[in-house]
Amino acid sequence: ATFERDARFTSATFVKADRFGPLVCAGRMVLSGAMFGGPVILSLAARRLECQRTRWAATAEIRLRYTTVDFSHAVFEYPLTIAAEPDPFILPSGSQLAEGTFAGAPGSDVRLASLRGVDAAHLVLADVDLAPCLFTGAVHLDQLRLEGACTFDTTPSPAGRRRWSPVRFTDRRVLAEEHHWRAGRPGAVRGWNVAVLGAGRVGPLQLAPVYRALRKAFEDGKHEPGAADFYYGEMEMRRHADDVPRGERGLLTAYWALSGYGLRASRALAWLGAAMLLTIVLLMAFGIAQDTPKQMASGTVPTGGGKVTFEIDKDDPKNPTGERFTGERFEKALNITLNSVVFRSSGQDLTTAGTYIEMTSRLTEPVLLGLAVLAIRNRVKR
Repeated sequence: ATFERDARFTSATFVKADRFGPLVCAGRMVLSGAMFGGPVILSLAARRLECQRTRWAATAEIRLRYTTVDFSHAVFEYPLTIAAEPDPFILPSGSQLAEGTFAGAPGSDVRLASLRGVDAAHLVLADVDLAPCLFTGAVHLDQLRLEGACTFDTTPSPAGRRRWSPVRFTDRRVLAEEHHWRAGRPGAVRGWNVAVLGAGRVGPLQLAPVYRALRKAFEDGKHEPGAADFYYGEMEMRRHADDVPRGERGLLTAYWALSGYGLRASRALAWLGAAMLLTIVLLMAFGIAQDTPKQMASGTVPTGGGKVTFEIDKDDPKNPTGERFTGERFEKALNITLNSVVFRSSGQDLTTAGTYIEMTSRLTEPVLLGLAVLAIRNRVKR
């Protein structure tokens, strides 16, 4: 069948239909409130499919082309699959279903607009674009199965930001609702998508559990590197949530700034390089003694001869004076700093200030190195 405009099956009951379609609808295909009594396969090429409060009493498979799906508050207790169909549907006669209405459009471009109010425990999504999808209000998202190339929205690209803006976002997958929340904040950076009419308003408190559930869904599917972006989003929502104590928020901010929640190795390595450079400069300026302290031996020879006892002492390191930034002092400072990164003592003679500089370096720089290793591990672990 071909519908040149909208097709409405609101509150219809399909008692024994095992197939619905294939059909083409140039407008909206409305199945809101409908009920399917048995196993069924729906094959649709439509501009938009509305399945609000639609009920499935048995297993179902929905194969779509060109379609944006509103699946909010749908009810199903058995496995249900929503999948993008890459090739035109084949009619019982063996010929292809004519899709003249959608000529030139990519048939596999299937988008999910909403999963609000859905129990996703038995839901499978395959090759579906989830960039505009609203997840808040769905339950059991940790049991959602994502197959194939299911894509999410991303952070604003550099081309979408103001050139003079100092704010930069690392590329990661984000939910549409985070786009809406950030776009609605005062002084929002350009590039975040504004909420569409009827999307509602949600904040970090509502988004944190959604990110957490999706992260667990990826981890349960043994795709832990893919779960990293959702862990990042979860931590971002926690950092911005109003109910987080100030001390915890400070720790989260430091964790974000130093290593991107243990997921940005380049950030941790940049801080490590800056810390090492600062340590080298401070050691050259204040830490390394002017000269290597010399050992002195002193003793007393008994008048009548006999055993001689010597006492060996060492001068205290003297603060540097004169030229401090020389090649020799740089080599010593570099040696001390590199040893500090791996918790080793260089054995160099340092001034009092240099001793404290080395202690601080041995505390902070191995932590930054560990965060960088952790970030790499989180991106490649199985």
